[in-house]
Amino acid sequence: MPQRRKPAATTDPRPKLRILFGGTTAIGPGKADLLQAIGETGSISAAGRAMRMSYRRAWILVDEMNAAFVRPLVASKAGGSHGGGAALTRMGREVLKRYRDMEKAASLGASRPFQQFTRLLKPR
Repeated sequence: MPQRRKPAATTDPRPKLRILFGGTTAIGPGKADLLQAIGETGSISAAGRAMRMSYRRAWILVDEMNAAFVRPLVASKAGGSHGGGAALTRMGREVLKRYRDMEKAASLGASRPFQQFTRLLKPR
């Protein structure tokens, strides 16, 4: 499987959707990408590696997401002789789909005002 890379830093401004819950982000672009990578790889550690993220950081993000929603988004099983693994739960798949739908809708809805806003930024 080709290795997933973190998106390159861009000089082009773009809106990003974050859903705040209490003092944390329940889901945002990075967490959504992590969920997607877990779904593709079947592993939190492999998803983290693909995103150039430490295993510990990936686990922290998964714990934050699992704590923010009414049901866990990721289910994991411990390693051992048969190996571990992780999978998106039904709730995880639903959250990821709805988040991606909101991203598209927000991008479309904000397109014109965002273009006008970016004219106020300094050129790079």
